[in-house]
Amino acid sequence: MVKREKKLTEIIRKLKSLSNEKGIEGMAKFGIIPEKTFGVSIPNLRKIAKEIGKDHEIAKKLWELNIRETRILASMVDEPDSVKEEQIDEWVKEFDYWEICDQVCQNLFIHTKFAYKKAIEWSGKEEEFVKRAGFALMAWLAFKDKEADNERFEEFFPIIKREAKDNRNFVKKAVSWALRQIGKRNFYLNKKGIEIAKEIQRINSKSAKWIARDVLKELTSQEVKKRIKEKYSS
Repeated sequence: MVKREKKLTEIIRKLKSLSNEKGIEGMAKFGIIPEKTFGVSIPNLRKIAKEIGKDHEIAKKLWELNIRETRILASMVDEPDSVKEEQIDEWVKEFDYWEICDQVCQNLFIHTKFAYKKAIEWSGKEEEFVKRAGFALMAWLAFKDKEADNERFEEFFPIIKREAKDNRNFVKKAVSWALRQIGKRNFYLNKKGIEIAKEIQRINSKSAKWIARDVLKELTSQEVKKRIKEKYSS
């Protein structure tokens, strides 16, 4: 216990030494508005996380400090196999801006055994950043889970279509992100993603039409077709 407390003190001292007022101002311009922050960059946080190493107990302590940097570090150093469902359900409820949502989903949640379950469950929630977390999980899983079969992602299509009418900025962007990432996995999912986007386009909703435009622009591009072709010919 004493050793961990000392470690926490050292981490905070390190974060304070990297404090950056301009960084805080820059984050605010992009809608990153935590209640408490030192303005430390993500690359620097990754370096600190590497120094800390994986430690489930330290991760929980870092999260409790409720500072932007300590919470992102918590997601970087936690041990996915030690994370219980109750923990991620508690953490997701405390997301209050998009960066913490996306970082924790990317760094930790997608590596837990609950990832696919929570992607479906959270995407139906009303809270803005809980719902975003559901779609962020879909996007990160599509990007990082190389072994998953197509059926895993086809399960998400009806949900994506259902939630395309949500006009909240951070939700609609995440819905688009999820569908675009799924549609970039392979030619089959690309075709299916385009079909879903065209169905969404016919929904009488501003957000749905925005999502459809955003998705179709990317998934029908020559750049994406070329990238998929290269991935499967290499």
